[in-house]
Amino acid sequence: MSAEAKHYDVIRKPIITEKATMASENGAVVFEVAIDANKPQIKEAVESLFGVKVKSVNTTITKGKVKRFRGMLGKRKDVKKAYVTLEEGNTIDVTTGL
Repeated sequence: MSAEAKHYDVIRKPIITEKATMASENGAVVFEVAIDANKPQIKEAVESLFGVKVKSVNTTITKGKVKRFRGMLGKRKDVKKAYVTLEEGNTIDVTTGL
């Protein structure tokens, strides 16, 4: 497997919510990442895919909710988010396609 394909396995998709937009005003970008990805892997993937310098990476794991579907109980998957703070002068525009 190539290095670039490995990076795409780490970073799933950008998250565009009201909270993520507020974070982007402070130079941070929010990504959904693989649940087993660690901070150095996320930093390396973002730097190589987007060509930017990463200052820090903060992660959160949101536990999946239990929901009903057609009367049966089901569980949503756990989601890991990475708040990636970029160095001064670096930007990633997540509103356009990759």
